[in-house]
Amino acid sequence: MAAVDNVTNDSPALALPGLGRALVSAGKLGQKAAEDLYRKAQASRTSFIAELTGSGAVSASDLAHTMSTAFTAPLLDLDAIDAVRLPKGLLDPKICQAYRIVVLSRRNNRLIVATADPADQEAAEKIKFSTQLGVDWVIAEYDKLSKLVESAATTATEAMDNIIGEDFEFDESSMDSSTPEANDASVAEVEDAPVVKFLHKMLLDAFSMRASDLHFEPYEHNYRVRFRIDGELREIASPPIAIKDKLASRIKVISRMDISEKRIPQDGRMKLKVGPDRVIDFRVSTLPTLFGEKIVIRILDPSSARLGIEALGYEPEEKERLLKAIARPYGMILVTGPTGSGKTVSLYTCLNLLNKPSVNIATAEDPSEINLPGVNQVNVNERAGLTFAAALKSFLRQDPDIIMVGEIRDLETADISIKAAQTGHLVLSTLHTNDAPATLTRMRNMGIAAFNIASSVILITAQRLARRLCLNCKAPVDIPKPALVEAGFQEEEIDGSWTPYHAVGCSMCNNGYKGRVGIYQVMPISEEIQRIILRDGSALDIEKQAQSEGVRSLRQSGLYKVKLGLTSLEEVLAVTNE
Repeated sequence: MAAVDNVTNDSPALALPGLGRALVSAGKLGQKAAEDLYRKAQASRTSFIAELTGSGAVSASDLAHTMSTAFTAPLLDLDAIDAVRLPKGLLDPKICQAYRIVVLSRRNNRLIVATADPADQEAAEKIKFSTQLGVDWVIAEYDKLSKLVESAATTATEAMDNIIGEDFEFDESSMDSSTPEANDASVAEVEDAPVVKFLHKMLLDAFSMRASDLHFEPYEHNYRVRFRIDGELREIASPPIAIKDKLASRIKVISRMDISEKRIPQDGRMKLKVGPDRVIDFRVSTLPTLFGEKIVIRILDPSSARLGIEALGYEPEEKERLLKAIARPYGMILVTGPTGSGKTVSLYTCLNLLNKPSVNIATAEDPSEINLPGVNQVNVNERAGLTFAAALKSFLRQDPDIIMVGEIRDLETADISIKAAQTGHLVLSTLHTNDAPATLTRMRNMGIAAFNIASSVILITAQRLARRLCLNCKAPVDIPKPALVEAGFQEEEIDGSWTPYHAVGCSMCNNGYKGRVGIYQVMPISEEIQRIILRDGSALDIEKQAQSEGVRSLRQSGLYKVKLGLTSLEEVLAVTNE
């Protein structure tokens, strides 16, 4: 405080900021002491609040309690907050760092923001201008607030450094300098700093937002980037259209594609570290369009295959049927559903359960999406002659116990898979059909003999992914009884013992949903269903028999998730579409 005492008494009076006036009014600081500290803060170009707490004139705790009383704002102990669960992306981190504020949540069109200085009108205006949202202040201690803000900034910087550093498996040899287009100009495009930073930011944002795919789409007059989050595409950025060629070149190089080839589709992969022990794979696909190359990057998180069968959303009886089937020494298990319904994750979850030193597992995929140590994985290459059928024939000469075929597309692949299942191997594969009963008739239409289907297939799982309601904001909804009956509920089920919920939306989720949950139809092939197959029964006959054996349809399985409060009726009706 010696430096304050040296200020002369004839110094001109200063107009104190709101924080200073509040402290003087509360008797926590004298007028002259407040003015002297304010002058010192201006001279050293630091904030008034930093000078206050740094000089010891007012403790951070005392300041917080005073501000809470003076501005009638709630007081929050930041030690009780889990920093990892704080919402991200609602406010520019630079603003948070400059004004020492932390966004706690969003409520409708207002942000709940922690601050030590609720009188800072400049910070409030900056937030309003940046977000177009109102601000509700919550008071926190300045030292804890600063620590949390710095920690968040450091974490973001380290994550970005990880990406910009050596996390991508970059191979300069992938640029073929012998081609006429791979010249110095191409290299300059690849290493263009703004492009590199933009790509890194998009990948980091996609991972933090739990997106499954990134779409980079060039059009005649604009360029857009969209993320698929919880199954829905959302526009994230609209960079300048001039960036499209440089961005495509950068992605091609780190994905080991031919940078000079822009006329045909290409596929590649790249890797990214997001922590000391976690590496994320990205599958990259390019497609020539009218106005440039559209690029789709799929995020392949290997940890998704290790979540365990409980995390996928199987109900107890469904899980029991599946585990019983994969425990059998031979036979065929089929997973069906549209693209993006989680079939690969389901298959790899089963493989992860079966992956032991005592068994030999081989997979053929186009391409392999998840790396699983201990499993022999083969990428199908049609142009080189390595088809699913060729890979399967080779597998059978490699003493396998378990075989996984990415997809049964033709009669030859189906025929070899069935023979493998009949000769002592457990075969897992996928088909694109609407439900489990339709899978059997689809195989029959492919030309497979009814006897071979009945004697090899032991279980079929049809699945969909429905968006999961956000636990933070979901709300009960009153749905008329006729609407519930029309959706598929039985009269006796609508007894008031459960409550349907609907999506609301908050800062913690995406329009009321956060994550996805599986909806499953798990149908074991019983002796009676085998008889129906042998007499060429229809899918309707098989479905009727499965229902009598306690197998839920996809709609019924989805409605059960509604009863549990996991998803909304609207979402189930949309994804089952019966």
